[in-house]
Amino acid sequence: MLIGSFQGVLAQAPKKIIVENSDFSDVNEVEIPGALLLTGNVKINHDGVVLTCNKAYFFQKENYIKAFGNVQLVQGDTLFLNSKYAEYSGNVKKAFATGNAIMTSPDATLQTDTINFDRNVQEVFYNTKGTIVNKDNTLVSKSGRYYVAQKKFQFLTEVVLTNPKYVMKSNHLDYYSNSGHSYLFGPSTITSKTNYIYTENGFYDTKKNMAHFLRKSYIKYDDRRIEGDSLFYNRNTEFASATRNVKITDSINKGIVKGHYAELYKLKDSMFVTKRAVAINLVEKDSVYIHGKKLLVTGKEGERIIRAFNNVRFYKIDMSGKCDSLHSNSKIALTKLIGNPILWNAESQITGTIMHLIGDNNTRKIDSLKVLGNTFIISKDTLGTGYNQVKGLNLFGKFRDGKLHEIDVIKNTEVIYYARNKENELVSIDKSVSSKINLILENNAVNTLTLFKNVQSDSYPEEELPEQDRKLKGFIWRGDERIRTKDDIFPPEENELNDKLVKEGKAEDAKPNVPMKVRKETLNYDKKKPAAKTNTTTTKTKAKK
Repeated sequence: MLIGSFQGVLAQAPKKIIVENSDFSDVNEVEIPGALLLTGNVKINHDGVVLTCNKAYFFQKENYIKAFGNVQLVQGDTLFLNSKYAEYSGNVKKAFATGNAIMTSPDATLQTDTINFDRNVQEVFYNTKGTIVNKDNTLVSKSGRYYVAQKKFQFLTEVVLTNPKYVMKSNHLDYYSNSGHSYLFGPSTITSKTNYIYTENGFYDTKKNMAHFLRKSYIKYDDRRIEGDSLFYNRNTEFASATRNVKITDSINKGIVKGHYAELYKLKDSMFVTKRAVAINLVEKDSVYIHGKKLLVTGKEGERIIRAFNNVRFYKIDMSGKCDSLHSNSKIALTKLIGNPILWNAESQITGTIMHLIGDNNTRKIDSLKVLGNTFIISKDTLGTGYNQVKGLNLFGKFRDGKLHEIDVIKNTEVIYYARNKENELVSIDKSVSSKINLILENNAVNTLTLFKNVQSDSYPEEELPEQDRKLKGFIWRGDERIRTKDDIFPPEENELNDKLVKEGKAEDAKPNVPMKVRKETLNYDKKKPAAKTNTTTTKTKAKK
């Protein structure tokens, strides 16, 4: 048993430093007690490490070397450490180099004042300002550590990585010199001529120029800012995708797009958003909310086009609507509601085959409304159970201060109107036909109704007009579908998706963020606001023949 223990101790004993060459050797116990002075072409070997220098003090008992002048420590073909002065301990297998210290590996070069090398764990570390050059990348930091086996640099203080295309800054960056992979932790930025990136947990492939960012990340261009809990970015193609809490802000056109997933092609000026997608645009100091299962935004500033597909819904104070798809062109200020369009203006329901909203680019206000084919306007009688109705072929409306002020309905027009006096008492139910109808609205209610050409009009006491005659042919009241708040633009299935993603997102929040893991999350919207109140006004009716 004693012999076995003794053999174990011998096996663990440190190897001795071997002097392979020296032009001169000397002993001077007065000046350097306990040391062998080696001078000229000194070469020392210890357990796979070769040290060369101009002069060295070799303390044999301590198994220790002090090296001077053109010092180089070499470990295989993976690490070269050059300096003016160095110390090396064979017992603990640690080296210390200072004086223009330079460490070179096959993939990178580190230059700093002082470098420490621990061979036991194969780690190089420094606490003085260091510069690392790796092909196109130059890294500067106040301190750092290099893991030889992993070819990994770890920087913890004031790190700056400079590339011909961008500058990366962080207080914690892990950099793999062989692959060019960078991992950013904590507040970090990447600045280039094309954009500015912020992240608190990110991955960047410096060779392929591809990245993935998590935690409070965003990409900012001159005109857009892209946010999301998970961002993918390809600098070569200027393509970005975002998932979970996606928000894209257009600072020039004063618009915001939100959703669960988005793709952006900067060079093509295009953006695709889906999963509870909503586009928010500022019009007349009021926001217009547009929702579709898919949103596509294309075109440069001043020529932007928004396309919304599948069950489109939109909302603005005093106005909302639905259609199958929507096409909005900012250059000509034209928005087309395509496929089964319906518009609610205050308390009026407007339908037709084709519906266009036209804006004014100078004032940035809605200017007019055009409805072509099967025009039908319906509004509830303010105090009764009946419906005021206007029917015709086409409609042309004009807005004033953001509100529909005047409407012309032309060709084969029909009217059913509940006439009330100043005391709001029902006077009669009027039924008329004509070639054209003009309506003037005040405070979103009909103030004047005028009939033109070939007018035929009859007035009935309420009790004399049968219920079946109080509705024009094609009458369909869709008040239960009306969008009264910005949250109503989302149909039930979209809200179910939202609830599901919120639940998944909360579960994932408990897990640590790992670069390159794409995850799905959701949006958080403001609380619902009550529907706007409308005023009731006395209506004047006149006819012109």
